[in-house]
Amino acid sequence: MTEHRIPHPLVAAIPVVVLIGLLAVVIALFGSDALSGGSQIALLMGLAVCVTISMVFYHVPWKTFERQMCKTIGDIAVTLLILLTVGMLSGSWMISGVVPTLIYYGVQILSPKFFLVSACVICALVSLLSGSSWTTVATIGVALLGIGHALGINEAWTAGAIISGAYFGDKMSPLSDTTILASSSVRVDIFEHIRYMTLTTTPSILITLVIFLVAGFGHGADGALQVSQYTDGLSSTFNISAWTLLVPLITGILIAKKVPSLIVLFASSIMAGITALILQPHILSQIAADASLSTPAALAKGLAITYYGATAIETGFDALNDLVSTGGMAGMLNTIWLIICAMCYGAAMVASGMIESITRVIIRFVRTRFSLVTSTVGTGIFLNLTTGDQFISIVLTADVFRDVYDKEGYEARLLSRTTEDAATVTSVLVPWNTCGMTQATVLGVPTLTYLPYCFFNILSPLMTMVVAALGWKIKRSKPGVNQAT
Repeated sequence: MTEHRIPHPLVAAIPVVVLIGLLAVVIALFGSDALSGGSQIALLMGLAVCVTISMVFYHVPWKTFERQMCKTIGDIAVTLLILLTVGMLSGSWMISGVVPTLIYYGVQILSPKFFLVSACVICALVSLLSGSSWTTVATIGVALLGIGHALGINEAWTAGAIISGAYFGDKMSPLSDTTILASSSVRVDIFEHIRYMTLTTTPSILITLVIFLVAGFGHGADGALQVSQYTDGLSSTFNISAWTLLVPLITGILIAKKVPSLIVLFASSIMAGITALILQPHILSQIAADASLSTPAALAKGLAITYYGATAIETGFDALNDLVSTGGMAGMLNTIWLIICAMCYGAAMVASGMIESITRVIIRFVRTRFSLVTSTVGTGIFLNLTTGDQFISIVLTADVFRDVYDKEGYEARLLSRTTEDAATVTSVLVPWNTCGMTQATVLGVPTLTYLPYCFFNILSPLMTMVVAALGWKIKRSKPGVNQAT
């Protein structure tokens, strides 16, 4: 609860309307380049409107905003480091031959008809074991995207399959930070939370797999020539070797040992760098592009550029050239810039009390079980849109509705499930949300391009409302009686 007067909901909606309007203009003007600066300006303008209204009309001191921004950005410091490390990892896994080797063998093993459903299942399993959708997308997801390219599969469909699987596994894994956060925010045992989520998550993922299976059968068998071009280009450019697969194998072991994500990603980048020095020295020398250097110096320079900068490798096949190009840590800077702007905007909306004002209006419409769950879903999605971060969305949704669920006599696990069905999985569908920005950058597919194909992420909030309407496994005590497990 803020100490100052809470703005009227119509006033609180002004920064939101301004932001949405500006983002629409930016997307219309810049298209896929909207995240390169235009969206950041829109967020800062929305921030300025929020702060101006609050300081002039509600006398909120600047220090209140400053403290909230510092806290919010401080809370995501590790996330920013993870993003930089993901840049290192994507560059080093490509140049070392890890991703090229996975693509080389993958295009020969996976059938185009079963590729989409296989990609979804693979990402689901990896994410379930790792507890991290980000790690899954940045590693096996990138390799699967390359395989999809070679098989002639539309990249939007492939990205949708990757993200659907990755977010299913993330949501259902006891190792996932969002799963832990959603359950702990309302004091529900994490395994009880996961078991209860199966009632909505299982139908969602099964429908998703059926869609990808049917879509795969609609894919023609005309990709043989393109597969040959990819395999020939990869084998003539990189030293394709099963030894490179030791890197993902050891990475998987570290994940299974529950080593923190940041450490896993950094260690995997270092292993890939060593692999590049051993197996791909000709690639590193090409990247260094400096004939005056000795061989060791050229290799060191090439590896450093791989980690931090953009690389472009000539394979003799234009489509493959685009695939094996990397951005390194520098390629993540636009994303980090956007995340910081989004976090500042979200912090201002929280500090001003505008988020609280809007959510109070939502709560007023709660009359039935269905309206309660629907309001929770709407709040989670709304917070993903306005705060730009799924962690903030999860915590605020739980805070807003905790007492309401308790007062109405519904189980706390219903709130934790609904929060995750809404806030966790829809975050990746918002272009200016940390998840949407990150996955679009890592995969090289704009958020609005892959959004229609993320069937699991779209179905999850809808399924939780369907289950609420049916009342399936939803218990209610007398109003006012706590049902927390």
